[in-house]
Formats: sequence, structure tokens, C-alpha cells
Amino acid sequence: MLSKSQIKLITSLKHKKYRQQHALFVAEGVKTISELLDSNLELKVLYTTDPFNIDAKKEVLISENELKRISFLTTPNKALAIFKIPGFKEIDDTRHIIALDSIRDPGNLGTIIRLCDWFGVEHLLCSKETVDCYNPKVIQATMGSITRVNIVYLDLEAFLKSYDGPIYGTYMDGQNVYKQSLPEKGIVVMGNEANGISKTITRLVTHKVAIPRFGDVQATESLNVATAAAVILSEFKRGA
Repeated sequence: MLSKSQIKLITSLKHKKYRQQHALFVAEGVKTISELLDSNLELKVLYTTDPFNIDAKKEVLISENELKRISFLTTPNKALAIFKIPGFKEIDDTRHIIALDSIRDPGNLGTIIRLCDWFGVEHLLCSKETVDCYNPKVIQATMGSITRVNIVYLDLEAFLKSYDGPIYGTYMDGQNVYKQSLPEKGIVVMGNEANGISKTITRLVTHKVAIPRFGDVQATESLNVATAAAVILSEFKRGA
């Protein structure tokens, strides 16, 4: 049976403040948890309705009703685990890097993390205003890819100022990305869902690129940032 203190801790981890305070985050669902268990992340405790047959000291069998009490999902999926947030890893700036300027939607961030994993982008830089990658909705959207991408929150403006390679920014009025010669090294900045790349970051961008519209009407205002990231990454990796 779950104790009040256990329930209180789990539910508190829905909020960034307490995730940072405890250095813990929540993952839900058999597939996601299995992916995380196969990584270097450290498991604190696993609450499950069906045994995972892991370390008995860290596995707690609970009822479906108990799972519903602690789950952040509308339809809980058999298990909820608490993992420790890993420490900082160094950034290798000799390859392609994606940088996010104030991405706010958890689903978009989760999808971009999966895209980085798919296209072999090892480092994802996030401005401090970007949604927390350990937000439960982000964890769900990554489907385990968060274990294979080094996500670093930093002063994005300061980092870009110190960077010695090309910095690409995505804009509606940029140069056609399909007609660009893209190098093996560089940073690609993706902007906020509503406002795009901020003025302070724009001043540091060396190459403005755009995904052209091909429809006859061309009435669509813009692409979703995660969709745009997929197109840009595909083009950057096409000649790799």
C-alpha cells in the first residue's frame, strides 16, 4: 500500500520546482520505463501492477486503483517509475547541434528530442526559458530517446557568442534550405512557437534559412516547430 509521503513525493514531481529540489523525475508506461531501465539512468523506485522482475528493493507492486492515484496520465499504463536526474555532460561542439530558443510546448520538445536521437544529433541546447525536459509530458513524448541525447540548459546567448562555427536560424524569410551547402559542423536554432527566434539570438545567427512552401495557394502561415526541425535535420543530414 502506498503511504501518504510516497503519494506526496510523486505528485510533487509534476512541478519543475520539486523535480529540481529532489533531482528526480517521473516516467510512465511499460515501454518508456523499459527504455530508461536499459540506460545509464539510476532508478529510485518502480511502482507497477505487473512485476518487472528487477531489484526487489526498488520494485513495489501496487493495485490499479493506487496507480490511478499517482499517475499523471488519463489512462495509466501499468507502471510509474521515479528516476534520478543525471548530472551535466560536456558539449561536443565539433558536430551538428540543435539549439532551442524558448520552446514552451512539452510535446514539441519531446518530439525534437526524438528527432535528435533519430538523426544522430547528440547535443541539444535549451535556453533557460525552454520547457523542462523532465516534465512528465516531455518524458512521455520522447519514448525513451531522452537517454540518448545530451540535453543542456544554459545561457544560450552567451554560448552562441563563444561558438566559433556557423549558426543557422530558421526564419520565414531565410534562404531556401534546399539550395544551401550545409557543413558538417554547425548549430541550428529553432525558435519559440509563437514568436520565433528572439532578437537577441537573431543578432548572433550567421545564416538564415527557410523551408519553402510549394502549394499553389500558400496560405499556411508557418510549420509547427517540431515539423520544421524534422525537415531541417533531414536536409542537414542528407549529405552526411
